Amino acid sequence: MRWSARQRAMLQAMGLRMWDAPPSSGPGADPDGGEPAAAAASPVLQAKAAAPGLARDERSERRPDSPLPERARGEVGPLLPEATDAGTLDWPALRAAVSSCRACALCESRTQTVFGTGNPDADWMIVGEAPGMHEDRLGEPFVGKAGQLLDVMLHAIGLTREPGPAARQVFIANTLKCRPPGNRNPLPDELARCEPFLVRQIELVRPRVILALGRFAVQALLRSNEPIGRLRGHLHRYHGVPLVVTYHPAYLLRNPLDKARAWDDLRFALEVWRRCDTECEHRPRQAEAIPASE
Repeated sequence: MRWSARQRAMLQAMGLRMWDAPPSSGPGADPDGGEPAAAAASPVLQAKAAAPGLARDERSERRPDSPLPERARGEVGPLLPEATDAGTLDWPALRAAVSSCRACALCESRTQTVFGTGNPDADWMIVGEAPGMHEDRLGEPFVGKAGQLLDVMLHAIGLTREPGPAARQVFIANTLKCRPPGNRNPLPDELARCEPFLVRQIELVRPRVILALGRFAVQALLRSNEPIGRLRGHLHRYHGVPLVVTYHPAYLLRNPLDKARAWDDLRFALEVWRRCDTECEHRPRQAEAIPASE
């Protein structure tokens, strides 16, 4: 395919090699021989067929599971103070609840919690997996090398985490608010205990589009064990909110060839947002409650 000057500049900013369509691929074909990329003019609700050969088990920035520290076993408390519902909390109360949470053993090893950052009225919500070493130290999501790549990816489609209009700014949060020791994979119980915080953040932000980054964020939001390769390229919904799946930036740093697929996902998410901006009703001013998970 032929790239426009603007597309070439965006791809170069993401560190992508550019090429025209190879002899073996047709128009819109995936550069690595997988499923065809969604054309910019394609209908948003039209799902692409998933190619079995792309069912990768990407692990994002998490390392293989490691045992919990012995001193932390069993030393957990309630998620929230007695008789308190996360669904009733405003932003200051929710931030305070996250900061003081002792619902799982991660409270014993964290430096600090990582609540989230961005415009609370943003059209876009970015959901990652769990804080890493840099995030744990600074208390903000995506501040390491993966965060730098995320900033470039967002900039390529006109978005930023810096102050700006709600339509161009994002709110970034993680499924876990505490760093797992050694960057191991999140445990199911940890994800379950932390979920009410993320749910309430989504209720308060009321995003027009959710961009889910990485396997654990996708599993938490979609309740799916399918690998990223099978879920990306399709429009999903999280309690009515359009949701697009893509790879975690840390995974892309280790697998740069998949940046081309991530670029397709970003363009797809942008088209979803544009459709919602022109066709969807305006978001209500009051946060809408998301039903509790079964």
